[in-house]
Amino acid sequence: MAQLSDLPIRDDLRGQTPYGAPQKAVRVALNVNENSHPIPADVAVDIVESLAAAILSVNRYPDREFTELRESLAAYLNFSVEPATRLTADNIWAANGSNEVLQQILQAFGGPGRSVLGFPPTYSMHSIIANGTGTRWIAGERDADYELSPETVTRWIEETQPDVVFLCSPNNPTGTPLSIETIEAAYAASSGIVVVDEAYAEFAPEDVRSAVTLLDGRDRLLVSRTMSKAFAFAGARVGYLAADPAVTDALRLVRLPYHLSALTQAAAIAALRHAPEMLAMVDNIRDQRDRLLVELPKLGYPVLNSWANFVMFGGVADSHALFEALLEQDILVRDVGIPNHIRVTAGTEAETTAFLAALAAL
Repeated sequence: MAQLSDLPIRDDLRGQTPYGAPQKAVRVALNVNENSHPIPADVAVDIVESLAAAILSVNRYPDREFTELRESLAAYLNFSVEPATRLTADNIWAANGSNEVLQQILQAFGGPGRSVLGFPPTYSMHSIIANGTGTRWIAGERDADYELSPETVTRWIEETQPDVVFLCSPNNPTGTPLSIETIEAAYAASSGIVVVDEAYAEFAPEDVRSAVTLLDGRDRLLVSRTMSKAFAFAGARVGYLAADPAVTDALRLVRLPYHLSALTQAAAIAALRHAPEMLAMVDNIRDQRDRLLVELPKLGYPVLNSWANFVMFGGVADSHALFEALLEQDILVRDVGIPNHIRVTAGTEAETTAFLAALAAL
């Protein structure tokens, strides 16, 4: 049997490792920032009925432009974000998870001979997608406590002149906020594409502005989002972005034909019909996140400020040892490779209680 090293793989991919998080059947899974709450029964029924209707025409290719889904996503953003200028379907793009959206962005605006600036520790797929598209990855530096100020982002952009800038708001894996002023500064300093990854935006305080509110007049600003987290739709794989209509025209040049199945479109449209009900789960998740922010320091573990559905805590003598000790208690958290730190998702009240109890016992 051949090994990977035996194959004529691209030289720039040799030695790289794929994205991976432990997949284990455990009692309490708090490692990949899923929404632990089940989809409400009436929403599930609507989704199933929509899927059943879509099945009847699955012998035909789906709507290549996924028009109804884009209209539904635009309506959701207009309702939940209140952008300065009302968004239409022309402002929206969607794909199989926000990772595919980010990949298509770099296929269109990155690639060989071009560069993308990110600020680790940040979402690990940013650099992996850069490598996969042949885009040179530039690792910028963050400020204290993993924050990112307007001055820091401006300095890095002016020094490196990247073709694309990736910003994470709030940041993953640290959960730390990204100010609207930092996004404005990044756009002003850059002559290229600025991507704001807002995968966890719905968990931020309600008075915090989304980068979507900055789109008017900024044709190089792209805001990526997902239905995986707040909508409890991780298994459905639906990500999207909001941007100037010219951006969606660019992404059409690199997308695969009919890349969103009829079933994916039907399920997402049905879920969006119930947006207020789906988002009711967010308040409970915020409560459990805030509970972690209070209770972990009481156990001797300092925490980073989080606007996401997870908390990063420090003070861990041996991150891997704590990961394994919790796993023995059938609780799965995430060792993200930051020394003396562990990340834990805010689960249901019962899951959060089980995690805190196990940690206290240890």
